[in-house]
Amino acid sequence: MSDVTRSMEATSGSAAARVAARRAAFPNGLWGIYLLIATEGALFGCLIATYFYLRFQSTDWPLGGIEPPDVTVPLILAGALALTSIPMLGASLAAQAGRARAAWVFIFVALVVQSGYFAYEMHSFRSDLSDFRPEDNAYGSIYYTLLGADHAHVFIGMLLNVWLLARLLGGLTNYRVIGVRAISWYWHFANLMTLFVVGTLLSASA
Repeated sequence: MSDVTRSMEATSGSAAARVAARRAAFPNGLWGIYLLIATEGALFGCLIATYFYLRFQSTDWPLGGIEPPDVTVPLILAGALALTSIPMLGASLAAQAGRARAAWVFIFVALVVQSGYFAYEMHSFRSDLSDFRPEDNAYGSIYYTLLGADHAHVFIGMLLNVWLLARLLGGLTNYRVIGVRAISWYWHFANLMTLFVVGTLLSASA
């Protein structure tokens, strides 16, 4: 049993939970997701800084007579997406405790909300394109760049959740526990960035 607790060979929920409990250092999968979060955080930081640079260089914002974005619906949607960090945290804790079914349910609940958010945002994105386009002016360019980057991260997170749901149907292994933990951290980051992006874009309505 000692060999299992030191390796990726834990192939049952209880064994995977023992590995998680005894691990003295972060596994490589978590270091990888932390590095990804750092690099993507820098990307969003640059995009948000660019937005405010362009805004402060302009006397009118949004440019070209574009209507400021609506505030209420984006705030509600961003808040709903941010709340999915709760079931994702629950999934991570359940996986570390060896509870595969509970982890699956938590991820499924999060995915339902995330899918609803993404579907509405895609509809809104297409609607915005009928009013103004990225090539119209600097506002249009940074608006769609910020939204596009954020939506891409949400979509990738949804794909990762679908992958987790499929894998967890076969039970927990040490590898899958690490996967749940890493993807949970990804969602905490993606949700936080969505709040920053939405807050940045809604500042045009202030």
